[in-house]
Amino acid sequence: MGFLSTFLGILGFVIGSLIGLLIGFYLFIYSEPEDVEDPKGRPLGELCTIEMQDLMPEIPWWVKNPDYERVNWLNKFILDLWPFIDKAIHGTIRSIAEPIFADYIGMCKIESIEFEKINLGTLPPIIHGLKVYETNEMELVMEPAIKWAGNPNIIVTVKLLSFRILIQLVDIQIHAAPRITLRPLVPTFPCFTNMVVSLMEKPHIDFGLKVMGGDIMSIPGLYRFVQETIKKQVSTLYLWPQFLEIPVLDASTFASKKPVGILHVRVVKAIKLLKMDLLGLSDPYVKLRLSGDSLPAKKTTIKKKTLYPEWNENFKLIVKDPQSQFLLIHVYDWDKVGAHDRLGMQVYPLKLLNPNETKQITLDLLKSTDLSDPHNKKQRGQIVLDVRYAPFREDTLLFSGPLDGYERKESKTDSTSSDVSSSRAGLLMVSLYGAEHVEGSHHNNPYVLIIFRGEQRKSKMIRRTHDPQWDEEFQFMLDEPPASDMIHIEVMSKRTGFGFRSKESLGQVDINLADVVNNGRINEKYHLIDSKNGQIHVELRWKTI
Repeated sequence: MGFLSTFLGILGFVIGSLIGLLIGFYLFIYSEPEDVEDPKGRPLGELCTIEMQDLMPEIPWWVKNPDYERVNWLNKFILDLWPFIDKAIHGTIRSIAEPIFADYIGMCKIESIEFEKINLGTLPPIIHGLKVYETNEMELVMEPAIKWAGNPNIIVTVKLLSFRILIQLVDIQIHAAPRITLRPLVPTFPCFTNMVVSLMEKPHIDFGLKVMGGDIMSIPGLYRFVQETIKKQVSTLYLWPQFLEIPVLDASTFASKKPVGILHVRVVKAIKLLKMDLLGLSDPYVKLRLSGDSLPAKKTTIKKKTLYPEWNENFKLIVKDPQSQFLLIHVYDWDKVGAHDRLGMQVYPLKLLNPNETKQITLDLLKSTDLSDPHNKKQRGQIVLDVRYAPFREDTLLFSGPLDGYERKESKTDSTSSDVSSSRAGLLMVSLYGAEHVEGSHHNNPYVLIIFRGEQRKSKMIRRTHDPQWDEEFQFMLDEPPASDMIHIEVMSKRTGFGFRSKESLGQVDINLADVVNNGRINEKYHLIDSKNGQIHVELRWKTI
């Protein structure tokens, strides 16, 4: 009886289970629940203050702020790329952290601090909105709203008195709103030289910290203290206007150098020059220019029939690199017919000059710069010069610095002020970037005429375009600030073939230079007069010595 009752019990359980499964499957497929209601949405205005405070951190920025774009495509891109970013960023983390670790070695008997493992986990950051700014500078500015609830596993080994202590960082959460600036933009991939990052508001940072397997963040009071300390330190270092600069490219490899000062040269006299005329005399004059400079050479007047000319003439040359540039001096004998004969030449390195110190130099003239040339043994006379290198007053560069690591910098303002620059000579630099919507009645081959104090400069011509890009710079050396001057800039078009109306004006603008003198720099897009929609992008700089 015992065996039969057990068998019937098992048989009943199996049959009951099968019948229960069939009934459940039927009810799941064919029955319709009557008590399930569709979720009801509530406008944000109907929520109470507490409900709004709990909900606001979870609302994406593209919902709260219409200036932010929704970038789901970018999040998908980051998700697919994250395993590779995880591996690539390991070196960056080490380069930032290891110099910080080095400062603590030797303190409190600490022998070494090393990374044992770096793993950022499988969950990438999510961008909840992206705002892009449009500026007149050669830069790209964007502000992403970033949230990262990651599962990283970062282990640091601290060797203390021969004991190895493992510190593990887990379960990190970061909410941040950085401003990322890529500048300056250059025609070399990845098309920018530096990445500059600032925090626009205090970040939220949360994480777990384990020491030898134990979670020390569970200690009462320690969690809040650590959170507030980290938030305060990060805000002090990187909250705008402070920033972190990450170099990407070496700008010196492709960027043209900007003027840094002026070389004042006084051609005093020459002594015992070569005899070139039939009467045993010469008609000498001097040409001056700097190495690496494409500007026309400066030239003195011609002194007739003398081997001991005296000029006492002053010249100014624009210096771009005083450590590598040379002053090139050529002395010629003027002839009415044919090429002028070279009496001699010499070079003088600017690095031998002390800033703002006048130095008189007497140089032996040579046939050429090749010291092994046997013709250099012949006496060709000497030339006497007074030279003085006057550097511009230092500008405060927001995004400059070493290219061998990361650097945090303070935001500063331009040091040029009206009370000092009002009595100084200097250099007016006009950077001509481009124009938009310039339209001609007969042709569109735009170029620019710049007229200042009677001097006229001309840009290259861009054919068949309404939006030309010139990217040219023009320089005017002045003995006094142009505080009361205007500069005239006019966009012209020229017919490339024969025909009537070969030239026409596409618009013009007159710019008052008082703001440039007072501020040191302006960078604006100006609406062109006599043009329907035309604009021209011009940057003006005033550098004093």
